[in-house]
Amino acid sequence: MIAIVTDSTGDLSAAVKQRYAVTSVPLYVLFGGEMYRDGVDLTTPDLFKGIREGQKTPTTSQPSPVEFADAYREALARAESVLSLHISGQLSGTVGSARLAAQDFGGQVTVFDTGTTSLGQGLMVMRAAQMAEAGKSVPDIVAELEKVRASASIVFTVESLDYLRRNGRIGGAQALLGGLLNIKPILCVKGGRVESAGRERGQKKATANLIAQTHEYIKKYGRSRLVFGATAGGEANAEELRAGMQGADFEDAGNFSFGAVVATHTGPGAYGIVMEPVTP
Repeated sequence: MIAIVTDSTGDLSAAVKQRYAVTSVPLYVLFGGEMYRDGVDLTTPDLFKGIREGQKTPTTSQPSPVEFADAYREALARAESVLSLHISGQLSGTVGSARLAAQDFGGQVTVFDTGTTSLGQGLMVMRAAQMAEAGKSVPDIVAELEKVRASASIVFTVESLDYLRRNGRIGGAQALLGGLLNIKPILCVKGGRVESAGRERGQKKATANLIAQTHEYIKKYGRSRLVFGATAGGEANAEELRAGMQGADFEDAGNFSFGAVVATHTGPGAYGIVMEPVTP
C-alpha cells in the first residue's frame, strides 16, 4: 500500500483528502503578529478581512522537516511506502523540507516536485491517489506524474500584481508592473514560476483570453480535466470561464477556492483555470 502526503497549497477540500486518505501538511501564514496554519487556523475570508481592516500584508513559510517526518511516520504506520507531492521548489522551500525529512526513512518515502501549486498540484495528488488505489507502483505513478507536469497548465488573472510583488513570487511577470489603468495581467505557472502570459484591457477581455487559451490547450492535448478557481470577488468571473468552455471536450472537476497561503500571493479577485490531459 502507498500513502499519499502533500501540503496545504494543493487547496484540496477536506472531503477529497478524506476520500483518498491524503495527509496534508500545512504551510504557515504570518499575519497580525501571529503564526497560523494554512486551512487550519486561518481561512481566506479571515485573511482578506484582516487586510481590509489595515493589517500588514501577510507572509508565508514552509513546514519544518520535523513536521514532515511526523507525517511520514504516521503514514508508514498504515502503508509500506509514501509518495509526497509538493508545491514547486521555485515558489517555496516546502519540497526541500520534505526531502530532508525523507532521508531518514530508508527509501520508503519518495518526494515529488509538482512544478506547480494550488489545484494544479491538487489534481496531481488525486491522480496519484487513484493510481495507488489501482495497485500501481511508486515508479509507475511518478512516471505518469512527470508526463502530467510537462503538460499541465494554470492560467489566471489577478486584480493587482502587488500581492505577488510584495511576496517575491512574481517571476517573469515583473514586466507587467506599472501598467496602464485597467490593464489585467494574464499569468501562468511555467517552469515552476509565475510568469506573464499576456495582458488585456478590462475584465471581459481578460476572461476571453483565458477561455481562448483553454480551448487551444484542449485542441493540443485532447480531452482534458479542468478546475475553475477563484478568491473572494472572483467567483462570478470563474463561472464565466466555465460558461465559455461549453462545447469543449473536457471533464469538469468543479470549483475551488484558493487557500490562505495561495491567496496571500494572489490577493482578492483572482480567478483562473487549471488544466491537465485526462490521459497524459
